[in-house]
Amino acid sequence: MQIKKFDEWAGAFPDKCFEREVDLSIVLGSGWGEALEMDEVISRVAYSDIPGFGEATVQGHAGEFILYRRGNKRVAAWCGRRHFYEGVEWEKVVFPVEMSRRMGAKNILLTNAAGGINPALKAGDFVIIRDHLNFMFDNPLIGPHNPEWGARFPDMSEVYTRRLSEILRAGVNRLGFRALDGVYAALTGPGYETPAEIKAYGRLGADVVGMSTVPEAIFAHAIGMNVAGLSLVSNLAAGITNAPLSHREVIEASEQAKPRMRALIEDFLDRL
Repeated sequence: MQIKKFDEWAGAFPDKCFEREVDLSIVLGSGWGEALEMDEVISRVAYSDIPGFGEATVQGHAGEFILYRRGNKRVAAWCGRRHFYEGVEWEKVVFPVEMSRRMGAKNILLTNAAGGINPALKAGDFVIIRDHLNFMFDNPLIGPHNPEWGARFPDMSEVYTRRLSEILRAGVNRLGFRALDGVYAALTGPGYETPAEIKAYGRLGADVVGMSTVPEAIFAHAIGMNVAGLSLVSNLAAGITNAPLSHREVIEASEQAKPRMRALIEDFLDRL
């Protein structure tokens, strides 16, 4: 990846974004964009206003950065993400993570909407990601090594920080939500998986499947951030039911779960 691109895109953000450390960075996946409670908006930057970056192209991704205050916490919210299946370079996929590092964030929460593989799951459940399977067969760290981004060969024994996962679990228990600690399988997309593929991923240990999150988690962990991952099960994966899959189903499930998504993020921020 080219650090020059990050330097150019960072110029679109006002100085107030860097005047003090961010307590938490949140990357909001499909349908998660409205799950925020804000006391004060400090700054807004549309992705389309970042020269050469481009707006989010997927329904359910607002394509906007919001720096806000909630209580005594300063939060950087990335409302939508760029995806590998859009044909964009890795710099655009992990840009929210790198920019969060430059804002001083030590903690990052990565959210997504995912398909359920584990038969114990149903639409509307949450999955706290404890580990992942990278079926994208690519890695944002490939290329010239930048010492600012940690070791050349980062250890991946605990990508998702146990302490942050425990905070999510405590919130789930307090709020009485259905949730599972699970493994997220990441694929490039944009096509949904076949029933045979889902069966194979399940046998390999995957509980949910999606098209994001893992590249950001790899990069965030490598550069020393504490990482938490949270999936909303928006639908059951191919072959689990006979129903055809669609992105509309993802958006509808997210709409129904919005109050619970908001409550869980609020609880996480309070406990952080």
